[in-house]
Amino acid sequence: MKGRVIALDSLDGREAAALIEDGRLSDLLIDSDLPRPGTIYRAIVERPMKGQGGLFVRTPDGAGFLRQVKGLSPGQPILVQVTGYAEPGKAIPVTARILFKSRFAIVTPGAPGLNLSRAIRDDDRRDQLTLLAKAGMDGRAGGLILRSSCETASEDDISHDIALMADLAEAVAADADGTEAEKLTEGEGPHDLAWRDWPTEALWSDQEGAFAEHGVPEMVDALRRADVGLTGGASMAIEPTRALIAVDVNTGADASPAAGLKANLACARELPRQLRLRGLGGQVVLDLAPMPKKDRRSFETALRSAMRKDPVETTLVGWTPLGHYEMQRKRDRIPVAQVLR
Repeated sequence: MKGRVIALDSLDGREAAALIEDGRLSDLLIDSDLPRPGTIYRAIVERPMKGQGGLFVRTPDGAGFLRQVKGLSPGQPILVQVTGYAEPGKAIPVTARILFKSRFAIVTPGAPGLNLSRAIRDDDRRDQLTLLAKAGMDGRAGGLILRSSCETASEDDISHDIALMADLAEAVAADADGTEAEKLTEGEGPHDLAWRDWPTEALWSDQEGAFAEHGVPEMVDALRRADVGLTGGASMAIEPTRALIAVDVNTGADASPAAGLKANLACARELPRQLRLRGLGGQVVLDLAPMPKKDRRSFETALRSAMRKDPVETTLVGWTPLGHYEMQRKRDRIPVAQVLR
């Protein structure tokens, strides 16, 4: 099926959302029992972790780990926001840089200033949005970012979104003081995240059985397998371990001199989608198909281009002495294998 579909339904009794582009699963969000990214706590500072550049805080959902902070003392309350999912047995990753994010606006209490998405290039539209931003934040503390979705949105919708996020920021700030750890806001679930972050130009399908209608269960079943077929008969295997995500690339039956490069380029184009759909983050190590060192630049260019289109923050680290390629990927999703049995 051509076009873009956003399907809202559930998987194994968990709220889920699927983005399907031209009949191919492009993104997948599944809820879990863990604290959602975006959740805001009034946390209580506990002990610092010497040598790790951070400290533990106490939240209603367990210990959180806060990096790069100074001037905090044990017992002090502090507002923190969940930034991702914790690895099993580890503390919840949190930040003191709180963001209030909606479809059109992001209010930044700790970073004053009015900013527009660089994706909005029309000068007249930028001028209109600047006036909206100034009016919406007039007399309010903090900063504002207007997102790329504002380019085609109505002024009323944008103004409403700004007011909603600014009011929420003020309400949370008013609850900052206290002696007990408390959850102040809940992070958004898959359906709300789909509305907030996915393309506005899409067919929305939220009736009962939406996933079955669009073949989502069969697409999800493919994510349970390690092997992924690539163009030209090549393949890659994606296998999570306790320490890292291992990706092995194979050329298949192609025995031509350029087989390794072709397989590796196919891997570069497909890897962001596969990691995103599988909810995999952390250290990623690629054991690529054999190719001459002179072809490494072509692979890096293809991988960098593919990662720029991916919403998950990823750092391309580079080559190891053994010829593997390493990446570091944010854990802002829960692994599919962990929530679906």
